[in-house]
Amino acid sequence: MTELNRKFNLAFEIASAMTEKLPSDVMLRFYAFYKHATSEDEFAKPSGNNNIRNAFKLNAWIQINNITVDEAKQKYIELVEKHTQKKIL
Repeated sequence: MTELNRKFNLAFEIASAMTEKLPSDVMLRFYAFYKHATSEDEFAKPSGNNNIRNAFKLNAWIQINNITVDEAKQKYIELVEKHTQKKIL
């Protein structure tokens, strides 16, 4: 496992345990970076029954389509660090 993947997995664990309510735009960035990092550029309909929410999720994901998977992982790690005040080592 690469160092980036190790940090990404740790960041996901930390983010999954977060209890703080974050603004919607931040949550959409978390979603987009995570999906881009883990879905290998295969766009899929987001889960859930809320069509408006799903449209926002898909739009956020499409907006970052020009970055690499590794860049998406790094951006996700940075978001976790920023919003938890924890440095992922």
